[in-house]
Amino acid sequence: QVHLVESGGGLVQAGGSLRLSCEASGSIVSIDAMGWYRQAPGKQRELVATFRNRGTTDYADSVKGRFAVSRDTAKNTMYLVMYSLKPEDTAIYYCNAGIVSVDSPYVNEYWGQGTQVTVSS
Repeated sequence: QVHLVESGGGLVQAGGSLRLSCEASGSIVSIDAMGWYRQAPGKQRELVATFRNRGTTDYADSVKGRFAVSRDTAKNTMYLVMYSLKPEDTAIYYCNAGIVSVDSPYVNEYWGQGTQVTVSS
């Protein structure tokens, strides 16, 4: 089995910063791309940032210049540092990863349980 566990969410004032972590564990053979998504109340889940195997990153326009995604391959962990947070960044943040496990030779998609980020004005 493979698990993704997010941590680091919380309540912060506008203009503040937070760092989210996503640790992958279990019977992992390799990890392909990883990404952060978020879902605000009443809205669809949206892609926030991705980190691909070659180190390339992509960001949603709404977070460019404020968020930074990184990955520690040795720890199977991805991070999202969020600066200059705004109330509209309030959402549940989910980790997503394409992982090959010992149970399957194919890349399967996994999701974490999410971590709440609340930005007060």
